[in-house]
Amino acid sequence: MYRLSATALHFPPPDQATPEGLLAVGGDLRPERLIEAYRHGIFPWYNEDQPILWWSPDPRAVLFPSRLHVPRSLEKTLRRGRFTFTLDTCFRDVMIRCAGPRIQYPEGGTWITPAMIEAYTELHQLGYAHSIETWQDGRLVGGLYGVALGAAFFAESMFMRVPDASKAALVRLVRQLRAWDFQLIDCQQSSPHVRRFGAQNIPRREFIARLAAALAVLDRRGPWRVDGR
Repeated sequence: MYRLSATALHFPPPDQATPEGLLAVGGDLRPERLIEAYRHGIFPWYNEDQPILWWSPDPRAVLFPSRLHVPRSLEKTLRRGRFTFTLDTCFRDVMIRCAGPRIQYPEGGTWITPAMIEAYTELHQLGYAHSIETWQDGRLVGGLYGVALGAAFFAESMFMRVPDASKAALVRLVRQLRAWDFQLIDCQQSSPHVRRFGAQNIPRREFIARLAAALAVLDRRGPWRVDGR
């Protein structure tokens, strides 16, 4: 297992990852390292009682904005105007809510540790990390956050407090990214949830090539604002 230097930002090539996708261990979450990781298709994911683990799975789940599929019932909800949306108005709050109790962590643990919240909030302040917020009657009821580099968006996590709030946030974000000519949304690993919206698995080699093309586009650094309603 490759152990990262405490000072150098270098990562091994993604094709050196284990069959599960684990590439490296250690290092830190400073902005320069996180940006370097994402630029090479690598992301951190670890529990509170583990060292920092860096991943590059094969295959990779990707949602192409032009291929978004919206379930009919959700489309009806969006047309009714049940929710309103904002971008980058309360990034830290979205992360904290994403870190709340989840089914996969019945004891209350989460991979979104306090250190992760601080690190990604700093990325947000630098204009690289972004959130979309879903509102209902003045309450924050859903949202998601991720990292944007070039024409690629790396989706990290989402939350909801009422039905469809996180799904609506995803659809509104994808439509906004499509309007801005983003080329891909990295979903990291496949799940029934992301496949429902049109995400598909592609080989890591193809993902890295598509990512390189997306990174040739100028960064759209924040703060972001929703175009239209």
